Amino acid sequence: MASSTSCSQADAFRKMGRGIFRSMFSAVLIHFNLSYKTRPGKWPSLLFPIVVENIKYAIHGSDSGAYDSEGRFVPEKFEEIFKKHANENADSLTYNEVKEMLKTNRKPKDYYGWANAFVDWNSLYDLGKNKNEKLTKETVKALYDGSLFEQIAKEHASK
Repeated sequence: MASSTSCSQADAFRKMGRGIFRSMFSAVLIHFNLSYKTRPGKWPSLLFPIVVENIKYAIHGSDSGAYDSEGRFVPEKFEEIFKKHANENADSLTYNEVKEMLKTNRKPKDYYGWANAFVDWNSLYDLGKNKNEKLTKETVKALYDGSLFEQIAKEHASK
């Protein structure tokens, strides 16, 4: 099953409180980046669909390892993120701790992986940080289990 169109994804970003330009840019970037990796066959589609069943093919290097090569969540790797990098508070990450984690996880000459990890984690931090500028373990877990975006949209709608 392919995901919805980029326009629907832009609407989802808008529901989370993001501006129209940022929402459109994010949707296009995500679809452009993931479509060619998840689509079967050689030929690209100008609609840039994301085939969710093939999302494991979009895993990149230089990341936390919280998903294995088959796309399965690895709880031990998730816990390791906070054990290794949450120095100020065991249940949250500061922006500097996120930056340090990204630096630690870099594989040599994996520039594509570095860039993807940087965009992924900086986007997560921007979207999920709390009023104390911390990214909580609960928030990161919600990203991995797929519930974060709905939570943020509901919070935004209630304001």
